Amino acid sequence: MISLWLFKMVKHRFVSSSTIYIMKLKTILISLFVLILIGLIGYRITSNKAEAGKNNNKADKKPPTMVDAIVLSEKDFANVISLSGSIEANENVEIRSEVSGIVEQIYFTEGTNVNKGQVLLKVNDIELRAQLSQATTKQNLASENERRAKLLLQKEAISQEEYDIASAEFRSLKAQSQLIQAQIAKTSIRAPFSGRIGLRNISPGTYVTPSTLITKLVSSNQVKISFSIPEKYATGVENNTIVKITMPNSSESFSAKIYAIDPEIEIATRTLKVRAIADNPSNKLIAGTFATVELPLKNIKDAILVPTEAVIPIQNGKVVYIASNGKAKEVKIETLTRTDKDVVVTSGIKAGDTLVVSGVMAIKNDAEIKVKIKESK
Repeated sequence: MISLWLFKMVKHRFVSSSTIYIMKLKTILISLFVLILIGLIGYRITSNKAEAGKNNNKADKKPPTMVDAIVLSEKDFANVISLSGSIEANENVEIRSEVSGIVEQIYFTEGTNVNKGQVLLKVNDIELRAQLSQATTKQNLASENERRAKLLLQKEAISQEEYDIASAEFRSLKAQSQLIQAQIAKTSIRAPFSGRIGLRNISPGTYVTPSTLITKLVSSNQVKISFSIPEKYATGVENNTIVKITMPNSSESFSAKIYAIDPEIEIATRTLKVRAIADNPSNKLIAGTFATVELPLKNIKDAILVPTEAVIPIQNGKVVYIASNGKAKEVKIETLTRTDKDVVVTSGIKAGDTLVVSGVMAIKNDAEIKVKIKESK
């Protein structure tokens, strides 16, 4: 009986231990399976994200921008700057009367040519002639008194002082007569030089004074062209330099010669005023109009010329793009002067650089570009 009981007890303990072991093993296997499943899911998610990122990068990546470029080289540059100027008459004067009076006669026709010394109008001089007649009578009397005093002085009948008084009175009256004669001469107003007379502001019978503007006289066989050049070009301009003049809305050009240069820079504008003179036999250059002046300066040797369309203005200067290893490189430049097509660059780029000349507004620094080399003109 005891043996049977012991057998049962051992058997029961063995069965219980086996059951616990199996349950633990099952738990471990299930946990391991769950961990493997979670790892597989995580790997799949990570792989999907990486593949999606690659696809997005491929989709976002843009093809290189097509641009035109030139290879820079050094050239001799004929330095000519274009400036704005104004045309002035060679001689221009306002005609006014030096004496007051009634206009008696007008001897000119508006808008016609007159010669130097030609009488333009006559101011009534009746009052002045009356004054001259009175002064002449007194002068003649004083002249006779002076003659008599001289004879008496020779006979020692009067003193030297008495003679001097008579002589001084004669000279005073003579000067007064001459003054009135000069006033009478001024009543005939004459042209101070040959030229074209302007529109008149008076009529016969008008009372004129020295402040009355009668008309204008302009000499335009030659004209002056006044213009200002920037301070940095001041040392490059000289007298007798020939400049080219063109008028607005006209293809015809004229030559003028610089004859006067202001001795100092205008502080307000930092410019130097220059004046040239041009022949104007056909009167095509009209005083008062604007003109374009092309001023040649000293030629620049071995200059770097850049097309104007390649230059981008920025807040602190100017930049261009240079092609390098398939990318656009932004370079800041310094410029000297420019023409309608080119800009002279003094620093920032050099001969041999590949300059982007098209599409510059569509690219940025380090942008990928595909370059087509054009022949530099």
